[in-house]
Amino acid sequence: MSGAPVRNGNFPRPVVEELRRLGHDVLTIQDTGRAEQAVPDEEVLAFAVREARAVLTLNRKHFVHLHRERPEHSRIIVCTFDPDFVAQAERIHATITPESELTDKLLRINRRRSGHR
Repeated sequence: MSGAPVRNGNFPRPVVEELRRLGHDVLTIQDTGRAEQAVPDEEVLAFAVREARAVLTLNRKHFVHLHRERPEHSRIIVCTFDPDFVAQAERIHATITPESELTDKLLRINRRRSGHR
């Protein structure tokens, strides 16, 4: 998939695994060999831009700010934490699958309120 996500280090591994099962080529910071390093958000975004990948993160505040500062990127997907990892992966999948143009977009994926699926 073009523009496949790169997962920021704070993102739940089970969501990544479900996204991969759904056919997404998700690359994690751990996959890049930098698992034990505190990689600054700016570097994560720069890596994603170089690799033409989206950033998938729970770090909403900082990446929304980076989107405003540096709107030229592949895509930033900011999410709220959801302990229902499969449902979160399904919401991400449903949001990004129909999107053909990745450039310069900020997508927000929020946790559903209790009782909603």
